[in-house]
Amino acid sequence: MKNTKRVFALVGVLLLLCIPVLLVIGAFTASRDSAALFKASIFCAIVVPIMVYAYMLIYRLIKKNNKEQIDSKQIYKKDDQGGIDNQ
Repeated sequence: MKNTKRVFALVGVLLLLCIPVLLVIGAFTASRDSAALFKASIFCAIVVPIMVYAYMLIYRLIKKNNKEQIDSKQIYKKDDQGGIDNQ
């Protein structure tokens, strides 16, 4: 599980590093689509890191809430005399 997290983190870092490279390449190329590619690169350079941060924040909040719910639940089981035994 740890190795898969590391692989995904490495892929994410590489993708985030590719955005500025594409931004520079798009700025120096002279084609009819270079303006649109430049705008798309700037958009990705701003939006992608914000979205990654937002997803991480939401994940932490959801994980924290689930842990609190599990901790607050009490598991009851019937004992041999028919009563409820709190574990």
